[in-house]
Amino acid sequence: MEAYSDFASVYDTFMDETPYEEWADFLHGLLTEDGIEEGLVLDLGCGTGSLTRLLAGKGYDMIGVDYSPQMLQIAMDKEEDSSILYLLQDMREFELYGTVAAVVSVCDSVNYITEPEDLRDVFKLVNNYLDPNGLFIFDFNTEYKYSQVIGDAVIAENRDECSFIWDNYYDEESKINEYDLTIFVREEQDLFRKFEEVHYQRGYTLAEMKELLEQAGLRFVKAIDSDTKGEVCDTSERIYVIARECGK
Repeated sequence: MEAYSDFASVYDTFMDETPYEEWADFLHGLLTEDGIEEGLVLDLGCGTGSLTRLLAGKGYDMIGVDYSPQMLQIAMDKEEDSSILYLLQDMREFELYGTVAAVVSVCDSVNYITEPEDLRDVFKLVNNYLDPNGLFIFDFNTEYKYSQVIGDAVIAENRDECSFIWDNYYDEESKINEYDLTIFVREEQDLFRKFEEVHYQRGYTLAEMKELLEQAGLRFVKAIDSDTKGEVCDTSERIYVIARECGK
């Protein structure tokens, strides 16, 4: 089963406590600090477009790229106009019509790229489609988070209309975290439909990210702990990375 197919229909329900507005404000602050107050911005791995729409509301001309047609359909269904361009593309092979002022990728989208060589190719494409000195901001779940925090954990949540069970299995050797997701969606009063998906993510270290960025031609600028907004430490679970285009 392909990830984010059936799950797309309930994704926003289970993500209703995700701090999208906080993320948008944080990203907007980083962009404006760099002088990017308007222009084209790419949201890579945009999902159902929640963050994309918030950034559009801050004055950016947004492009959203995602590999899941189901997620993109929900994103487009949210739109009251056609100001956001959504593209159904694999981030490992995405194509744009021209360059953009910035690229953002959040909610651990890059962790779904489980081969380092493929992630390097993603970074190369980002570098290629950034304006000169353009900014790339992304977050990722660390190897520490998978191995010490969520690896081999079971997460479950019960709602009136839908419920889920999320089993995690982390393999130390391959650095791959497998999510076995079981979802129950109410279709009638006492009738629920069950469906299952399997997701895979890779744990990366900051050192690995820096090396891949350098190989792709991007210049690492800084890293920020997602929770504290301060310096990264050994127990950082999610990290924001800021990089810059520095020549094609």
